[in-house]
Amino acid sequence: MTGNIIGERFVLVGFGESHGKAVGAVVDGCPAGLELSEKDIQKDLDLRRPDASPISTPRSEEDRVEILSGVFNGFTSGSPICMVTKNADADSRSYESIRGLPRPGHADYTAAVKYAGFNDYRGGGRFSARRTVSYVMGGAVAKKLLLKELNVKVIAYTVEVGGIKSKPVDLRKAEKTRFDNSVRCPDLEASKKMIERILEIKKKGDSVGGVIECIAINVPQGLGEPCFSDLDADMARSILSIPAAKGVEFGSGFEASRRLGSENNDPLIMRNEKITFGSNNAGGIIGGLSNGMPIVLRVAFKPVSSIAMSQKTVNLDKMEEDRITVHGRHDTCVVPRAVPIVESVVALVLADHAIRAHTIATVVKS
Repeated sequence: MTGNIIGERFVLVGFGESHGKAVGAVVDGCPAGLELSEKDIQKDLDLRRPDASPISTPRSEEDRVEILSGVFNGFTSGSPICMVTKNADADSRSYESIRGLPRPGHADYTAAVKYAGFNDYRGGGRFSARRTVSYVMGGAVAKKLLLKELNVKVIAYTVEVGGIKSKPVDLRKAEKTRFDNSVRCPDLEASKKMIERILEIKKKGDSVGGVIECIAINVPQGLGEPCFSDLDADMARSILSIPAAKGVEFGSGFEASRRLGSENNDPLIMRNEKITFGSNNAGGIIGGLSNGMPIVLRVAFKPVSSIAMSQKTVNLDKMEEDRITVHGRHDTCVVPRAVPIVESVVALVLADHAIRAHTIATVVKS
């Protein structure tokens, strides 16, 4: 299996580069009979696009999706679903002058070594966050399938930017209000401070990171394939393929290392004549298998690597130390635009495991 594929039964193949002709996705293994249109995909792509706020990148791709195959008479046909969106606003001029100067924090140097300089260096090429368009396309299909077949919802939102943390909010409120502001944070008071922080850093020519929380509800028990395809292991692997994602934790996460077992264990209880858990420190996954509780995870994103400050690098042509200032159109913080991407990746993994467990059949229920 190559590095451009996610999944075993519900499979996403992503293709395209930052400044190439197009970015696309092929979804293979989607059950037949799912009602699907370009509007379903476009809705999520629009959430990934930069908005008109001053905290977003000036690059404004329309990201208009076109479904080329796999949908017939408004329903999935069972064949691979191919979707593309063209790159219409790429500007490669600023990358020509720094081709021999690897940008700190980017994959410019490591990619040049691996591919012997044949890689597309414009805008980071295949290593650019532009490739996440593919994730969102595939994730939109996965989310619709999960909701239709299992009533599973995947909800992500920003909980921290530049050290500013939001207060815990009710999930229903988060679902309704997370996209009401440009940082995608359901805590309105915290969102204002986050925006101020981003603008403050932007003026300095620097960048800032943050944390996204994602919750999946109504996930059936027993999803996961221990030991090397644990549900959380597959999810973590896929999440860390998102550019700038540097860490993921489930449930109480790293906080569990500071607790006693008696504090962190989730007691089994009876509720409405069914077995459930009295708490959810496990984040909905025990032993690599879903336990029926909400799956709760958080993803840490590093600061954007492209900053308008002078940095040390090495001139590859002269093989001597040099300096670089990165010009171009970049976000100061990727976290707000990564919210729908995290949702998409979680949905892709859940859909794949639901099909592997035969919880979702090869033909959608009417």
